[in-house]
Amino acid sequence: MDSGPKQPPAKPRAAPRLPRRAPGRPAGETPDLRERLLDAALACYVRRGIAATSVRDIAAEAGVTSALVHYYFGDAARLREAVIDQRLLPVFAEVRARVTRAADSDLAALIAGFVDGVCRAVEAHPWFPALWVREVVSEGGALRDLLVTRVAPEMAHLLADRFAKAQARGQLNVDLDPRLLMVSLVGLTLFPAAGAPIWRQLFDAGDLGMEDVRRHALALLDRGLELADGE
Repeated sequence: MDSGPKQPPAKPRAAPRLPRRAPGRPAGETPDLRERLLDAALACYVRRGIAATSVRDIAAEAGVTSALVHYYFGDAARLREAVIDQRLLPVFAEVRARVTRAADSDLAALIAGFVDGVCRAVEAHPWFPALWVREVVSEGGALRDLLVTRVAPEMAHLLADRFAKAQARGQLNVDLDPRLLMVSLVGLTLFPAAGAPIWRQLFDAGDLGMEDVRRHALALLDRGLELADGE
């Protein structure tokens, strides 16, 4: 029995459209998030090493998603370059500035400029010595080439040249090698800072800080270098 005209089949319902993310920065970010990501990356580099640190590690350190890290920096390589440019190079610039200001002063002031610069930099950036040892001194460190090609040459040659001229004038111990003297300055400043957890525990010397390291280094250098009065 015919029940009447047949109804046309119902059209399939279209799948609901998902709301598109509005253009621009992700929601929920804070104005200082980029800086926080740089600090998180730096903390991971010091603790894990640059080569062993992934974008996921940095995101977890900062408490964000990996996608947000990629939004700001693209990939791990670009983030590393940002950390170098905005966190590491300014530290070297602080030291270089002190040495440069003392470049035309007497030899004692030049040496003090270097020692003061390193010690003040360590006080302001406690992560610096550990990163130096891991990524510059250690074989395969990711920052060694940066130091050798971009950071150290100008200052190293400036100091060595001043030391050599002081020797020629009879104002510096002739048994010293001007090139190794630069190495000695690093050994009296950065390495004590990097090894502080060891020697503080060994000597129960928790009362000693970078100001003590600075005074010790300058006193040792003043006598060991046989600096003449006024030079």
